[in-house]
Amino acid sequence: MNPQVPNIHADRGIHMSGKINVAVLGATGMIGQRFVQMLEDHPYFNIEGLYASERSDGKKFGDTLKVRDYPYKQETLDMKISKMDLNHIAKNCRIAFSGIPSDLAGPTETELAQKGVAVFTNAGSHRMDKHVPIIVPEVNVAQFDAVKDQDTYANGGYIVTNANCSSTGIVVPLKPIMDTFGLKQVFVSTYQAISGAGYPGVPSLDILGNVIPYISHEEEKMETEICKMLGTYGNGDFKYADFKVMANCARVPVVDGHTESLVLDLEQQPTVEELAKCLAGFRAEPQKMGLPSAPEQPVIVREEVNRPQPIYDVFAGSPARARGMASTVGRIGQSNGYYKMWVVSHNTLRGGAGGSMLNAEYAYKKGIL
Repeated sequence: MNPQVPNIHADRGIHMSGKINVAVLGATGMIGQRFVQMLEDHPYFNIEGLYASERSDGKKFGDTLKVRDYPYKQETLDMKISKMDLNHIAKNCRIAFSGIPSDLAGPTETELAQKGVAVFTNAGSHRMDKHVPIIVPEVNVAQFDAVKDQDTYANGGYIVTNANCSSTGIVVPLKPIMDTFGLKQVFVSTYQAISGAGYPGVPSLDILGNVIPYISHEEEKMETEICKMLGTYGNGDFKYADFKVMANCARVPVVDGHTESLVLDLEQQPTVEELAKCLAGFRAEPQKMGLPSAPEQPVIVREEVNRPQPIYDVFAGSPARARGMASTVGRIGQSNGYYKMWVVSHNTLRGGAGGSMLNAEYAYKKGIL
């Protein structure tokens, strides 16, 4: 599978270093700043510009920092933020990484695709569109074929989304389980970090010492997105996986890292040891291709009785560029004919900017740019 985009961008979108010029949309937000983090010294991509709303025009990136666990280079901190000029972006960039809010993302991303830009977005506006794939490269790279059916593809523009942050963390371990043992039902309860609500998150008086058992539209997203990703695409349509997903979602007082409790009804009845071996041994296309942001081991299995925990496992993944890109699974068990486990993943890296970055890296290596 190697759909080729017409070579209409040979004279633009390329930095003098030979890297592809990219724009970061929403550079003052949490996801936008994770994009910037992952783009520093990237082997394929060069930051052409950082873009945000008009009120941030002219500010230094360093004056807007929300990510506090990563030491940006001084030259990055000194970069100026510009208001979004879609004509300028389309003229100078081959890729737009989108971390803008969904209400703005919908029309903005559509217009950029119409102007010939490849849009890799964290927003949910287009996830359920007819020809827009929700890609997690370890899971469903074959669905990249869908971009060829987008109206803008002939002009070189298209939209690729990554999944909701809570869906991403579990769909990676679900993939080898489905392929090896078959899935009949997935029951998931999520304990989601406050950074998933964007900056500044949830008011402290609402979240400290508390659990909020409602996140708007989160459960519905999980119940549809997972089946779309684990389904197939062909003849212009997505065919959703036929197992059932039931989700309960809660916000908890954790800064980064979604913790999720899974109960699975499988078609086969493996031993716990067989299930753990299946997960730990899972490797997929990004690992075979050696993509820069791909974790060498996408699913890490912990044997301790009290793991995974966000405080220990949120930054799981190696090499250094893939830090925070692995899903950590533990407490694998079997009871009453069902299987259960806990999963921790980084919601703004693997479940956010890192997911889109990996999608773009795959597109680059496959010639889809």
